[in-house]
Amino acid sequence: MVLEHPLASAGARLEAVPVAPSAGRARGIGVGAVHLDPEGFWGRRQRVNASATLAHCREWMERLGWLDNFDRVAQGAPLDARTGWVFSDSEVYKLLEGMAWELGRSPDESLERSFAELVDRVARAQDDDGYLGTAFGHPGQAPRYSDLSMGHELYNMGHLVQAAVARARTGHPDDRLVEVARRAADHICREFGAGGREGVCGHAEIEVALAEAGRAFGERRYLEQADLFLTRRGRGTLPVPPLLSPEYFQDDVPVRDAGALRGHAVRALYLSAGAVDVAVDSGDDALLATLERQWENTLARRTYLTGGMGSRHQDEGFGEDWELPADRAYCETCAGVASIMFAWRLFLATGDVRYPDVIERTLFNVVATSPSADGRAFFYANPLHQREAGAPADDGVNTRAEGGVRAPWFEVSCCPTNVARTLASLASYLAAVDDEGLILLQYAAGEVATDGWRLRVASDYPDAGSLTVTIDEVPAAAPRLRLRIPAWADGATVAAADAPARAVAPGWYDLPSVAPGDVVILTLPHEPRLMFPDARIDAVRGSAAIERGPLVLCAESLDLPDGVALEDLRLLPLVPRAFADGARARAVVVEAPAGSAVLPYGSGIPTERPASTLDVTFVPYHRWAERGPSQMRVFVPLLSDTPTGVQERP
Repeated sequence: MVLEHPLASAGARLEAVPVAPSAGRARGIGVGAVHLDPEGFWGRRQRVNASATLAHCREWMERLGWLDNFDRVAQGAPLDARTGWVFSDSEVYKLLEGMAWELGRSPDESLERSFAELVDRVARAQDDDGYLGTAFGHPGQAPRYSDLSMGHELYNMGHLVQAAVARARTGHPDDRLVEVARRAADHICREFGAGGREGVCGHAEIEVALAEAGRAFGERRYLEQADLFLTRRGRGTLPVPPLLSPEYFQDDVPVRDAGALRGHAVRALYLSAGAVDVAVDSGDDALLATLERQWENTLARRTYLTGGMGSRHQDEGFGEDWELPADRAYCETCAGVASIMFAWRLFLATGDVRYPDVIERTLFNVVATSPSADGRAFFYANPLHQREAGAPADDGVNTRAEGGVRAPWFEVSCCPTNVARTLASLASYLAAVDDEGLILLQYAAGEVATDGWRLRVASDYPDAGSLTVTIDEVPAAAPRLRLRIPAWADGATVAAADAPARAVAPGWYDLPSVAPGDVVILTLPHEPRLMFPDARIDAVRGSAAIERGPLVLCAESLDLPDGVALEDLRLLPLVPRAFADGARARAVVVEAPAGSAVLPYGSGIPTERPASTLDVTFVPYHRWAERGPSQMRVFVPLLSDTPTGVQERP
């Protein structure tokens, strides 16, 4: 059965977008519709991703033999020398997806040849019935689907399918990768469809992949299979390995009955993204409403200031409500990517401004934090407090995800390829269109050209708060321009058509009709501000953080005078002062009272004696550890004998 997509009717061309729901309040724009300023915040990162990160990822996969695994399967060679974890295949597929989006954004002959060569190696390893994997089902290996909990076979093929969607949507519907992925998807439907195997994959991902493949390839049975996987999960059918639980796999409670996201963070977020796809394309409003409530509860009680998700190291998972320790924050980079996937789908379905607000926070403070400036080293985990400076990363495989330094590669190296595919497809998340016009969702210097619109954005955002939008072309119909005023932007102003600037509140601001030649100036407040945690977050009670624009700031030991320890700082609750690259906050260095010889506790009310006063430099969190290993913290305790209300700077 063919899945009818409203945009596919009347010969309309589907945009090169990662997500194309069959219904909703808005749709994203194609990856080729935005040309970012190569020296702007996101343009610079996208350029480095294309010129360095994609090749870096492939070089490591060659170096470690992950690509050789496909060659050995194709040759029928013994697989006892297979390298990498069982999910290493997925990194190859995420790399292919990143390459496909990059080629759709900016065609390049050399990258095209590299892409085709890599697809050829993958294709030759596919079995006759469509199964594709290098860790199971071949001589000397365990049988197919013999370890659904931890084998990642469906997870791997899900990423293969997503790569094929990217290739098809960027103008290559008959590409060899598309053929390979469709054969794999058909195999999965035969094996796990009605009357077949009853299982689900221990790592959710196939759900979101099949739903999008159903849209891209016009196959409703792919959506139906995604719905079937979704319905089966949460019934305790997966075998549970030692030290884990059904919650880890989201197999403890059916999706429709859960109150918040739980368990392994990336698994939970991928599953939720796929559930939104199923809800929208099947018209299940009740499921969509449930997912909105889960997102709200998770954001309000289980999400860090940076937008990071996942507080537990043991299972890379969510903790309980208010369990948000700064120093033990896991906040995996991949969870940040998956959070954007979930929020983006909710935005397209509902048009609610809260979702792009959270996407902005996560992009600037998780995704942008992971890669080094040269695109060849990455953070896997993103804590908000580094107690000890990490050791410099060597050129080998990093076995610790939480080492406190960006590393060139990891034993489990899911984050570099996830960052790569996100940056390559970033344009699609920056703006959207609806029945009335264009919506600017994220602010980046560059040009947007889509659906009869052409406009230019000039700004040093997020390092500055002023943005100039110049309108060059508008469509004859639906000429409304909608701007997102971020939730943090109290005091924003908009000036348009030579009219005086007017104050605008956070949320949506509409210019009902714009014309070529119009210039719109959006000014967002750019003074630093103190942020106080909910008192139910035990780990950071009595402390404060600093934000400036969309950026979370942090203090690093590298900026402190000799002899001053980061743990001895106490903030005075005064409005911080801005400087070019961050903020300066007034703080004191304290001399703690002499502690007991047995325990660091006493029987009296604790007091702290200020020993000296200084201005502490706070820099954007996304830049921490760029100058070398350091101690770092986002939340700094307030001086115990000062009030907690914000005072004006004297």
